[in-house]
Amino acid sequence: MDRFHTMQVFVKVAEVGGFAEASRQLNLSAPAVTRAVAELEEKIRTRLFVRTTRTVQLTEAGASFLQDCRRILQELAEAEAAAAGAHTDARGTLTVTAPVLMGQQYVVPIVTELLDNFPDLRVRTLFVDRITNMVDEGIDVGIRVGHLPDSTISAVRVGQVRRVVCGSPAYFAVNPAPVHPRDLARHKIIAATGAWTMPRWDFGGEEKVSVAVEPRLLCNTNAGAIAAALDGWGLVRLLSYQVGPYLKSGGLSAVLTDFEEDPLPVHIVHPEGRRAPAKVRVFIDVATKRLRRDRLLNP
Repeated sequence: MDRFHTMQVFVKVAEVGGFAEASRQLNLSAPAVTRAVAELEEKIRTRLFVRTTRTVQLTEAGASFLQDCRRILQELAEAEAAAAGAHTDARGTLTVTAPVLMGQQYVVPIVTELLDNFPDLRVRTLFVDRITNMVDEGIDVGIRVGHLPDSTISAVRVGQVRRVVCGSPAYFAVNPAPVHPRDLARHKIIAATGAWTMPRWDFGGEEKVSVAVEPRLLCNTNAGAIAAALDGWGLVRLLSYQVGPYLKSGGLSAVLTDFEEDPLPVHIVHPEGRRAPAKVRVFIDVATKRLRRDRLLNP
C-alpha cells in the first residue's frame, strides 16, 4: 500500500479517535483502514495505537509520529498545489484565525473582499479567544494580538492596541471616575473570563502600579462584558479595538489613561519556513493595507 496513503489513514484514525469513523470519512472499508495502520506499524516497527473494545488511543510514539505525518502530508499537499498553480492563483480553502471580536470587526470584511475577487477561493474562519496551534489545527493565516514568543511563525506587524479601563456615562453619573488605579477598589468590576482571569491589573505610565481586583461580574465573552459596561453596571478593562467603537460613540468613556501600560503589537501570522501559497499572500496583502489604515490599530 502507498506510504502516503497509510499516513493519511493513520492521521484520520488519530483525529477521529476510531477506526470505524475513519473508514466512514475516508470512504474505505473497515478492514482496509485496519490493514493500512497495521502496515504502517510494521514498516516503522512501532505500535501507534493502544486499542481496547471501546477506545483507540495514541501511544507516546504514535503521538510524536502524528506530528511528523501531518508535516509530511502538508508539505506534499503544498508541493502538489505549487505544481497545479495554487501558488500563483488564489484557490482552494483558506483557513483564518483571529480573536473573536477582531475576527468580527476586521477579518470578515477582508475575507468577503477576497471572496468577491477570487471565485475559486473558499474561506473557513476560526474566531477564538485563545492562541491556536496553526500547524496542528490546519490554519493558514491568522491575526494575533500581543507579543510573539513562538519562533515557528512568520509575522507582519500591522498595528498596536492598548488595555483600556472604561465605563458608561450612566455609571459615572453616580460613581466618581477613578483617578488612580487604587481607586478601583471602590468600584464594581466586570471581567471577561477568557481574557482577564488574573486577580491583579497592572498599570504603567510614570508610576508602575499593580492592584488587586475582585470582579463581581464574570462574563465568558468580551461582548458580554462590554454589554454590561454599556448598561452602566460597572467598569471593564479590555483592548482598545474591542471598545473603540463605543468610545467613539460616547457609549463608554476611558479612565486612568495616564496609567496605561505599553501598547501590545498586532501581527498577521502564518507558519514559517513554507512557501506561502497565493491564497495566503492575497490575504496578507489585503489585510495589511486595511489594518494599517485603521485608526483604532494605528492611531
